[in-house]
Amino acid sequence: MDVLMLSRLQFAAATYFHFLFVPLTLGLSILVAVMETKYAWSGDETWLKMTKFWGKLFLINFAIGIVTGITLEFQFGTNWSRYSAFMGDIFGSLLAIEALGFFFLESILIGVWIFGWKKISRKAHAIVIWLVAFASTGSAVWIITANAWMQHPVGYVLRNGRAELADFAAVALNPFGILLLAHTLFSAYILSAFFVMGISAWHLLRKRHVDFFTRSFRIALVFGLIFSFAEIIEGHMHGADLAHTQPTKLAALETLWTTSANAPIYLFALPNSANDGNSVEIGKIPGVMSLLAYHRTDAIVKGLSDFPADERPPVLITFISFRIMVGLGVYFALMTLWGWLKRDRLLDSPGYLKAMIYSIPLPYIAAALGWTVTEVGRQPWIVYGLMKTRDAASSIAVSQVSVTLFGFIVVYGILGAMGFYLMYKNAKKGPIADG
Repeated sequence: MDVLMLSRLQFAAATYFHFLFVPLTLGLSILVAVMETKYAWSGDETWLKMTKFWGKLFLINFAIGIVTGITLEFQFGTNWSRYSAFMGDIFGSLLAIEALGFFFLESILIGVWIFGWKKISRKAHAIVIWLVAFASTGSAVWIITANAWMQHPVGYVLRNGRAELADFAAVALNPFGILLLAHTLFSAYILSAFFVMGISAWHLLRKRHVDFFTRSFRIALVFGLIFSFAEIIEGHMHGADLAHTQPTKLAALETLWTTSANAPIYLFALPNSANDGNSVEIGKIPGVMSLLAYHRTDAIVKGLSDFPADERPPVLITFISFRIMVGLGVYFALMTLWGWLKRDRLLDSPGYLKAMIYSIPLPYIAAALGWTVTEVGRQPWIVYGLMKTRDAASSIAVSQVSVTLFGFIVVYGILGAMGFYLMYKNAKKGPIADG
C-alpha cells in the first residue's frame, strides 16, 4: 500500500477507536447530571448511589476517550501536512477554541467533581456535573464545526493557494454543521440510553437492586425514546440537505445512477465495487427519493453517471453503511417505544430485558456506520469541491506510516481492552461496590 492509503487507515483506526468513547461521554454526563440533580433537591440516597455508580463508568470511559483523542490532532501535521497548509487558517482556529476553551474547562471541572464531594454543597456539586456536560457538548460543537467545513466549506476566500477565513460567523453557523451536530449528539444520547438500559436490564433479570436499576432504566428510557425519534426526523432533514450540498453522496446513498424526475429508492441494492453503475436492484419504489430530497415526487435528482468518474464516492461502502445505519435507527425507536409500553412491568418482561442487554453494542455500530457514510461518502474530496484527499497527504516514507499504524493498533487495542474490562467489571458489581 502507498502512503495515502496507509495514512487513511491510520486516521480511520484512530478516529473509529476514539469514537467508541466520545458518544458515551456526551450522553452519560447528562444522565448522571439528571440523577445528581434529583439527589441534590430530594436528598434521596438512592439517587446519590445512582450518581456515583453511573459516574464511575462515565469517568472510566472519559479517561480512555481523552487518551485516544490526543493523537488525532497530531496526524494533521504528520500525515496530512498539505491539508493543514491548505486550510490551517480555518481548521486551526476551530480546534484551538475547542482545546483551549472547552476541553480545558471540561478537564478542570471533572477534577472538581471527583474531589469535591465533601468540599462543596450538594447543589453546587450537581451544578459542576452540568457544567461538565456543557463543556463536553461544547467540545463536540467545535470539532463538528471543523468537520462540517470539510463537508460544506463556507466563509472562506482562496488566496495564495490556501483557504483563508473570511467570515467566522458563516463558518460557526454553517447549516450543514448544525444538522451534523444534531445528528451526532442525538446518536450519542441514544447510545448512552441503551448503555444504561442494557446494564440495568442485566441486573433486573437477576432481581438485584430492583428499585435502583428500575429508576436507572426508566430515566434512560425517556432519554432514548425522545432522541430515537428525534434522530429519525433530523436524519430526513440531513438527507434533504445533501441534495444541495453533496449531491454525489446523496446519489450514492440510494445507488441512483441515472438523473431522473420521480427518482426511486430501492429496498435492496448491491452495487459493484467498480463504481460503474452495474448494480443489482430489488424493490423499486418510484418517486420516494425525489420526495425525500426535494419534497416533490416530480423533482429531478442528479445521478452518479452525470458526475465525473473520479468525483464519485465508493458506492458499495456508502450504500451498505447507510442501509444498516437506517435500519438500526428504526430499531432503536421501536425498542424504546416498546420499553415505554412496558415501563411499569419490566420485571415481567424478561424477553425485552434480554433484548436490551444484547442491544448495547448496536448504537456503537450505528455511530461508526454514520461516520463511514459521512466520510467515505465525501470522497474523493477531503474538502468537498476544493481539495482531493490524494493531494492532502504528507510526503513521507511508507515505512514511517506502517510502523505508526501498527503501533496505534497495538496500543489502542490494549487501552480498549482495559477500558471495556473496567467498565464491564464495575457494571457487573452493581452499586454496592461504590458505597
